[in-house]
Amino acid sequence: MDNFSSELLAQYYKRLFPYSHFVQWLSYGNVDKNYLAHREFSFTLEDDIYMRYLTFTNQAEFEAAMKKKNPCKIDIGAVYNGRASDHRRITNFTPVARELVFDIDLTDYDDVRNCCSGANICEKCWRYMTVAVKILNSALTEDFGFTNILWVYSGRRGIHCWVCDPSARKLSGQARSAVAEYLQLVTGGDNVTRKVNLKGENGIHPSVDRAVDIIKESFQKLCLVDQDILGNGRWNKVLDLISDTDLKDDLEKAMNKAPNGLIRWNELNTRVSDYVNTRDWKKRKTSKVILKEIMLQFAYPRLDIAVSKGMNHLLKAPYSVHPKTGRVCVPFDPNFVDQFNPEQVPTVSQLMDEIDKFSNTATEEQKKMKDYKKTSMKASVQIFEDFLTKLSKTWKGELIAKSDEAMEF
Repeated sequence: MDNFSSELLAQYYKRLFPYSHFVQWLSYGNVDKNYLAHREFSFTLEDDIYMRYLTFTNQAEFEAAMKKKNPCKIDIGAVYNGRASDHRRITNFTPVARELVFDIDLTDYDDVRNCCSGANICEKCWRYMTVAVKILNSALTEDFGFTNILWVYSGRRGIHCWVCDPSARKLSGQARSAVAEYLQLVTGGDNVTRKVNLKGENGIHPSVDRAVDIIKESFQKLCLVDQDILGNGRWNKVLDLISDTDLKDDLEKAMNKAPNGLIRWNELNTRVSDYVNTRDWKKRKTSKVILKEIMLQFAYPRLDIAVSKGMNHLLKAPYSVHPKTGRVCVPFDPNFVDQFNPEQVPTVSQLMDEIDKFSNTATEEQKKMKDYKKTSMKASVQIFEDFLTKLSKTWKGELIAKSDEAMEF
């Protein structure tokens, strides 16, 4: 059986899509009665028919539209100052709220990953995503104090992050840009050699040092072994980041003599450290933080910050199904990101088989269970439920505050 078809998708929307969880999330406790009704959704239908500015006032409307339209893709946009479906009739139609979102895709690592390219992924290059989650989650929680973060697998080769704290949803476009640029260290296109530039040798920002520490935990396995960035014929990409010609020539000789990437990295570490520590800073171009810059360039998250900056930017919804892979865009726990394997994420075909298999041996009582509980999707829905339980505390606080305001006279 194919992993994806319109028939399988129809069954998925009928039997497995977690409508109540989904609408509970995007309603945010109905603190603002129009929060869901003013939210933009978009559906991509078969044959690339694109429907924007869809709005739904409740779960029943949303569920009916999903089952009727059978979208190949569901995107979520901003909350506007009116119903998105009425956007042509609203004079000053503008977004007023939106989760702070991040989109990371493995294709943006094609200049540093050697195992795969384009849409292809494997266990080796997926480690870039693991490192990205650890770095971003740490920055968002420790530097900005956000606590309600939903991490979702994109269904193929990337991850999406939804920061759902009330303060994050209310951020202005300017503030979103500031957060995104704070988190972006790797800049420049294919024609730019040096993509990370740390300003100052002696005053590296603590968040950058924290990111380097996270990268160090995986650098040997990810970059030196799996991607073999210092392998034969590959080390030039690293040496091109060395600005002093005499140091670069010395390193080139060392690379040729060393038998493998691990030993080459040790040689590079030793020779660069000796060089920068024994020469006056006025007489060298190579910075004392060059080793950190190399690690960051080859392993720091590659962010599509345009997605994060724009409030009206659409992002694929959790529990969409990727049409190329048939895999469900499931939430995952960042605390266990090391154990997350995209190849083990269920396809809609697999989920239907699991329901059938369960039904063959289930008791009459067990058959009454919700269908998703009969499948491997159960674990991801539990993660979503745990996220919602924690998130609900934020809107309970908002409801109490609104109640207190109403009682003041």
